[in-house]
This record gives sequence, structure tokens and C-alpha cells, in this order.
Amino acid sequence: MVTGVRVAQAPSTLTPNQIRGFWAAWGGWALDGMDASIYAVVLVPALMELLPRSGIAATAANIGYYGSILLALFLFGWGLSMVWGPIADRFGRVRALMLTILCYSLFTFLCALVTNIWQLAVLRVLCGIGIGGEQPIGGTFVAEEWPEDRRKMGAGYMHTGYYFGFFLAALANYFIGANFGWRWMFALGGAPALLVSWIRRGVRESATWQEKLGNASRRPSMRQSFMKLFSPAYRRRTIVNSLLFLVSIIGLWAGSIYVPTAVTQIALRQGVASADAARLASYGTGLLSIGTILGCVLLPVIAERLGRRLTMGLYFVLMGASIAIAFGYVFYIAPNALPAFYAMVFLLGLGGANFAMYTLWIPEQYPTECRGSAIGFTSSIGRFVGCAMVFLVGAGIAHFKTLGVPVALTSMAFLLGLLLLPFGEETKGKPLPV
Repeated sequence: MVTGVRVAQAPSTLTPNQIRGFWAAWGGWALDGMDASIYAVVLVPALMELLPRSGIAATAANIGYYGSILLALFLFGWGLSMVWGPIADRFGRVRALMLTILCYSLFTFLCALVTNIWQLAVLRVLCGIGIGGEQPIGGTFVAEEWPEDRRKMGAGYMHTGYYFGFFLAALANYFIGANFGWRWMFALGGAPALLVSWIRRGVRESATWQEKLGNASRRPSMRQSFMKLFSPAYRRRTIVNSLLFLVSIIGLWAGSIYVPTAVTQIALRQGVASADAARLASYGTGLLSIGTILGCVLLPVIAERLGRRLTMGLYFVLMGASIAIAFGYVFYIAPNALPAFYAMVFLLGLGGANFAMYTLWIPEQYPTECRGSAIGFTSSIGRFVGCAMVFLVGAGIAHFKTLGVPVALTSMAFLLGLLLLPFGEETKGKPLPV
């Protein structure tokens, strides 16, 4: 008789609602990512048209400066999206998910109709409120609905959706934006609203939420859910998680989001025609997406082996180094910087998958009655500080008359992230709290 041999168990079989709910969360997050990246992809052509209509010269410096302002306003709206967390804790994950998708779809579509930069600025704030709410609600649903032995991989798979959305935006820009103009790209951003009717018909609330909070008399108020994050039991982890997310935000909005603009500027500097430069920007966004999708799939496996904190540290190092080298050195290579810049963009994408860690990690640190609030708050509050960082990058671009150096300097934020990680709550091997 052989003893001491561990027999591998087959993974749990997913129920129809777990499958449908996952695809609802993934699809919403993919279309969310497409909507968020549409602006980055069409930044240059949109501002070249709208700035003169607003009485502002469409110089390269002004495009960089006002583009940064609009990104900051989008982050401000995303910060306001923390309201969706308490709504999800009080009224359910599925209802909140549908509302966030309707919100960002409507206001992205309206961006196609603007006549000046100020109208676009207001709509970007409103888009941010909707877009910022989808991932926390979808991630909460998957964490609660999927069985424990598949929950971690589910978090990684779900987060690939956002970066698959980058790929969709790149494809749309290649076929639609480059041929029909930036307004049609924003019009396409209204498509996610079609997903809501399918969610309404086919997805039920997560079993965990139903068992714990299905009875209205047991549900906390939105204020109670939110304030629990700052109770003695959870205060420290809420602060640390919020600061870590801020580091990731700086990497995303100062690094990844500027990739299409950087590729466009490199191509134009090398004498490429504007339409071809737009297509080359799409290639860069596609490479970024592929790298990040791969990083999201690998992250749960690495996190289960090395733990949450060490894995996040590895991703921080990769992304910080990639931003510094890509924008601080490769961006300025002459005469042909594109091949090396594309290579660094792929590595930047791998490191950018650190966002998938929050979808896996934060639900493991809070109980059901405040889980939505926790993910919503920690993924939103840092964006207010991110606004200031985007303004600083924009001011740096205006001062240095170049995109590369100011973006490269933001890589220093990852040093703060590495210093914070030892204070994070290690949850490796622990089940999802009820």
C-alpha cells in the first residue's frame, strides 16, 4: 500500500450561472477597457480638430498638455465611481453591474457628438464614473460566485477582459478610426449597452450575497458598508491597498495610456504619413494588450506559489523598469526607434497585469457585507491623487516640449509600491471570508 501520495482532484464543475456571470463580468470589463482606451487611441486626431474649435492652437505641446488634462478629468470621474461599491453591497452585484455598463456606454457615445474640448471634458468625467465601477462589481461577483478552488484563476481570467478591450480598440481604430475618423470610434463605444439586456435575462445574484444578504432585513446600509472599511479590523489594509492601487494607477495612466501617442509621435518623426501612423499606434496597443493578457493568466499561478506580496513586487519591478527604459531611452533613439519601443511595450504590458492582483487579492481581505465597498473604494480613491500626477506629467510635457522624459520619471512611483508591500495582508492559502 502506497502512502503519502497526494491525488490531484479535478477542479469543480462550474454551474450555468457561474459561467454566464463570468462572461457578463468579463464582457463588461472588455468593453470597459475598449471604451477607456478609445480616447487614448484617438487622442491626437480628436484634439487636432477640437482644440482650434475651442480657440487653442493644435500644437504638439498643447495636444500633450490638454490631453493630460482630459485624462486627469477621466481619473476624477473614476474616483467618484466608488459610490458603486456601497450600492452593490446594498442592492446586489448584478443590478450595480448593469447600471455601470449603461452609464459608461451612454456617455462614451455622446463623446462622438461634441463640438469643442470643454464638452468632451465633461463627458470624460461622466464616462469615468461608469467605467470605474464595472471592474469592482464584476470582480466581486466572480470572487463570490465561483468555487474556492477556481476563484483565483477566475480573477486572472476576468481581468484579461480589460486588456482584450485594448485589443478591440486597436482593431476598431485600424478599420474604423483610420478610415472614418475619431467620432465613429466614440460612437462604437455605445455598444456595451447591448450587453445589459442579456445580463438582465440570464444572470442571478452571487450565491454568497444571496445567502448572507439576500434578506433585506440583514443588509447593511450603504453608509454602514462603507464605514466598516475604516473599523479597527480593516483600517490598515484599506489604507495600504489604496496606496498600492495608486502606484498601479500611475503606471497605467502615465505609461500604458501614452503608448499610442508615443508610437504616433515616433512614426511621424520618422516621416510616416498620418494614416499609417494611426495604424502603427494600433499595433502598439495590440502588443500592449497581448502582453497584459499573458501577464493576467500567469499571475494567479505565480501568486499561489510565491504569495500575493512577492508576486506584486515582481510585477511592479517589471512595469517600472519598462516605463523608464521605453520612454526615457528608447523613445529618443534615432532614426528607427519603433522596433525597440514595441519590444518594451510588450514587457510593459506584462508588468501592467499587476491590476489583476487586486481582483484576486482584495476580495480575500473583506467579508461579504463590505466587499463591494472595499474594492470600489481602494480602486477609486487613489485616482484623485492620480489626477494630480497626470497634471504633473502634462506640465512636464509642456515644459520639456517632449513626451518621453516626463512619462519615464513616473516609474519612480513603483519604488513606493515596493516599500509598501511588506505592510500588505498576505492571504495565500486562505479561503474567501464570508
